[in-house]
Amino acid sequence: MSPQQPRNAPPQQEQPKQPIPGVRSLIAVGSGKGGVGKTTVAVNLAISLAKLGRKVGLLDADVYGPNVPLMMGKHEAPMGANDRIRPIESYGVKLMSIGFLNPGDKPLVWRGPMLHSVIQQFLRGVDWGELDYLVIDLPPGTGDVALSLIQSAPISGAVIVTTPSAVSLEDARKAINMFGQVRVPILGLVENMSYLLVPGLDQRIDVFGHGGGKRTAEQMNVHFLGELALNPEVRVGGDTGRPIATRDGDPQAEPFRELARRIEARCQEEQKAGPKITVED
Repeated sequence: MSPQQPRNAPPQQEQPKQPIPGVRSLIAVGSGKGGVGKTTVAVNLAISLAKLGRKVGLLDADVYGPNVPLMMGKHEAPMGANDRIRPIESYGVKLMSIGFLNPGDKPLVWRGPMLHSVIQQFLRGVDWGELDYLVIDLPPGTGDVALSLIQSAPISGAVIVTTPSAVSLEDARKAINMFGQVRVPILGLVENMSYLLVPGLDQRIDVFGHGGGKRTAEQMNVHFLGELALNPEVRVGGDTGRPIATRDGDPQAEPFRELARRIEARCQEEQKAGPKITVED
């Protein structure tokens, strides 16, 4: 709930959000905390959308922990042309990450204004071309980078990633509330690492609990986008730069393909619904 204004104070004006030229929809992938597989979901979502025939970009806005270059198997520096940055391409997806500009193990020690500047450069200074979707991998939590990006770009909707554990769900609720406060539609909640299928056995182990994501989605009145298994092959794909969503015909890639279909359908629903007007007393 936003703090109340003085009774005679004029209503706060939202900063105008300029569209990104050529980009139809911006999908923010966020989480309340780290360690829930948010980047894994963002990477495989972007590839799955591309596999469905969409024109897709992936912006790695997690400037302190940019893992997209490793997961997408790309490490070269981007080139410039006509005062614009050319994105790197991998698996049919256009990419931009601070990891391309600051490779290796050197930490990025920047304060808020510099972070804001580089995020704006990645949004508007990159030659994204014509895209159906620009997937944005946000840093975990509800800090400066996420707020700066959300408040300056017309985000079509947000996808929240959680695990079934109570600790993760507590922070996921904070993320949902944060997006609500800045009037970004919630496309839905994804429960990652939902369960483990024991190799060679028809046995499911609920490592982090069971059903918490769906219950939380119902309690928060947001869509539940489904469960993603704790799959060793997903981890191997990310570590080797060959995400599991690249595997045509592999049933292990189908959960991410289905997730992409559900998120695309939710984007279309939000576009048809139009902007929501909230009147506060």
